[in-house]
Amino acid sequence: MNGVQAVAKSYQLFNPRAYLQNNYVPPRADFSSEESVMCWKLRCLHEACAKGEIKGHNVVDIGSGPTIYQMLSAFEHFKEVIMTDYLEVNREELWKWLKNEPGKFDWSPYFEYVCKLEGKGEPWQNKEKRFREQVTRVIPLDIHQSCPLGKELASGSVDCLVSSFCLEACSPDLETFQKALENVVGVLKPQGHFLWIGALEESYYLAGEARLNVVPVTEEMVRAALGKAKCIIREFRTYSMTPAMKVGVDDVSGIFFVWAQKAANK
Repeated sequence: MNGVQAVAKSYQLFNPRAYLQNNYVPPRADFSSEESVMCWKLRCLHEACAKGEIKGHNVVDIGSGPTIYQMLSAFEHFKEVIMTDYLEVNREELWKWLKNEPGKFDWSPYFEYVCKLEGKGEPWQNKEKRFREQVTRVIPLDIHQSCPLGKELASGSVDCLVSSFCLEACSPDLETFQKALENVVGVLKPQGHFLWIGALEESYYLAGEARLNVVPVTEEMVRAALGKAKCIIREFRTYSMTPAMKVGVDDVSGIFFVWAQKAANK
């Protein structure tokens, strides 16, 4: 069994609800504190999208997992929103929320917070309704394939990518992480935008019975990887996990946020 196959096997134990409980409720998602990591992530995404450059026909979320928060700013600037994940259990969790089914995870505090950031005075329910209407597909993804989205989306056809905690968490080593990044960037149009959130210096995280290995990366490694993938960094921010954010479900030391652009064809 090679490294990629071992990663895939380890993810068969992934529990979406345990993952959500570990990371997307207080203290990590405490909207009463601007110091919480979730507030920081949502501010980074909002501020990048508010500049007016990130727009187009389609935006694809690479490795959505069971979460939608990462799309709440970007989706407004595109006609088509596509969510993706390797695991069927995560795609099912996404559909449960998109179809407003009983037992869905409650993302309403996230919508409320992003509406507050936008400052338009809009009821969060309106934004939630628009998001549900704009997600056209939830499709399988394999970042280790040269065409990660198979026949669904061709290389060089996407205006914007968003990805959070996927590439480093689904690669067995740095070399595979680099190749996965290049595979993913391959679906972007030249000068297409890439909003990327990931873990710094993390070696594992928990999701129920699953203990998932992570490639520990530093800011320097991420910058170098983007350069090799022919991406130009527009903005790079980091967040150091405070003691209150360390809740025993991983060993992450910080988070990075990158806004990058794929280089133009020459």
